[in-house]
Amino acid sequence: MKVILQEPVDRLGNVGDLVSVANGYARNYLIPTGLAIEANEGNVKYQKHHQRVLEKKRLRLQAKGEELKARIESISLDFERKVGEKGKLFGSVTNKDIADALLEKGIEVDRRKIDVPEPIKAVGSYVAVVAIQPGIAAEITVQVAGDQESQALLAEQEAAESESVPVEEAVAEVEDESPAEAVDEQEL
Repeated sequence: MKVILQEPVDRLGNVGDLVSVANGYARNYLIPTGLAIEANEGNVKYQKHHQRVLEKKRLRLQAKGEELKARIESISLDFERKVGEKGKLFGSVTNKDIADALLEKGIEVDRRKIDVPEPIKAVGSYVAVVAIQPGIAAEITVQVAGDQESQALLAEQEAAESESVPVEEAVAEVEDESPAEAVDEQEL
């Protein structure tokens, strides 16, 4: 018996496939469970029409997806956070933060569709991937900078480090000491 599959069936086919199966398998399992319909002339015409409608819908959705991808890739998100030593953030920039920033720019994206390859826990530039549809993904640039207070604090730390004695000079001073002087200093 020939049937048209309405759902994907393992080891048989996908939606819309015209397959030939045993009569009992079709009448007792596939048709009653709604996995297939009998392949008569009317059903074959309906299935062909339905496939064309689905294809047009898929193309329309793909065009919208490509447009959304272009809009997302044209945006760069800037975040300002409190920063600790060596540019490390207090906390991190999360998928929810990125989704909220996109929403402020007029683009609604589910936070679960945003993939950040590595946690954003330091100042710098990162790339996040937004899954729009199957086969369509947009890359968005995320810039993270410290707030004004943190920037001033980091500048002071860098200035203090640059004024300190470089490691090479400190090693040279230790090597110049005689072994007896080094022992005397260790006993104190």
